[in-house]
Amino acid sequence: MTLQQLEYVIALHTHGQFSTAAEHCFVSQPSLSAMIKKLEDELGVILFDRRKQPVTATAIGEQVIAQARIVLREAEALRQIVQSQQEIPSGTLKIGIIPTIAPYLLPLFVEDFSVRYPAIQLEVYENTTDNIERMLKQGIVDACIIATTPSDSRWATHPLYNEEFVVYAPHESSILAKNYLIAEDIDPQKVVLMEEGHCIRDQVINLCELRQVHSRLHNIFFEAGNLETLRRLVESHSGITILPQLALLDLDEERMQHVRFFKQPAPVREVILTTNAKCPKQYLTDALIRVIMDNLPANF
Repeated sequence: MTLQQLEYVIALHTHGQFSTAAEHCFVSQPSLSAMIKKLEDELGVILFDRRKQPVTATAIGEQVIAQARIVLREAEALRQIVQSQQEIPSGTLKIGIIPTIAPYLLPLFVEDFSVRYPAIQLEVYENTTDNIERMLKQGIVDACIIATTPSDSRWATHPLYNEEFVVYAPHESSILAKNYLIAEDIDPQKVVLMEEGHCIRDQVINLCELRQVHSRLHNIFFEAGNLETLRRLVESHSGITILPQLALLDLDEERMQHVRFFKQPAPVREVILTTNAKCPKQYLTDALIRVIMDNLPANF
């Protein structure tokens, strides 16, 4: 039994296809398949039901895979103990980040991170909260940057910043006549939402009391996959939307005319970095947190 075999087993369990798992592991499909079969022969059990597509783990396979994740995590911890003693931090740090944070936060710090920590390989995976939390649980990523309470209370959380929500409305909207808004100023029928699966959708629904309302204007139904789509819909006079404050950083003076802040105390969301409680790459995540905090705008 080797660590490589365990990595192949986990890759197949994660991706459900021999070809995709092999590509992820940078080996040929026959090599990956042969190594997994060799491990099954050694253990005397069948780990995967190959008759199903995607390939699924057997009952005993699920138990073996769960233990394999622990073994690989502990092996990584050994490597990190050695690397943490090096004068220059090194290693690979994999992070998941949600789409309503990624396009605004990443440009603020990635260049500085690469300059300050050239020996750290940073891998970024953008996905919804549920998916990157699943990736964290499975060990696919080492940390995730989200804007909700983690689903697992045993995970460690590191607050990064709080940001206000703001309203983005077309020029003809009557709410732009006000300097500051309250939630009651917003017509629920005109709010354009993110699609299901994005935590900001639920936050906006709670803010504007939209529980039974869809984003419907005239005969057109809107649910966008990203905030930039929402912003452009508003600019084409299709409703209003709610944006996080960090999304304003790249807006020019003309587009800032579409923006109105809420009256204090304004609604906010807390952005956090989440890791497993026993994260073997704590010194790498600490480096990431330092760089993020150093590059946030002064008012955050």
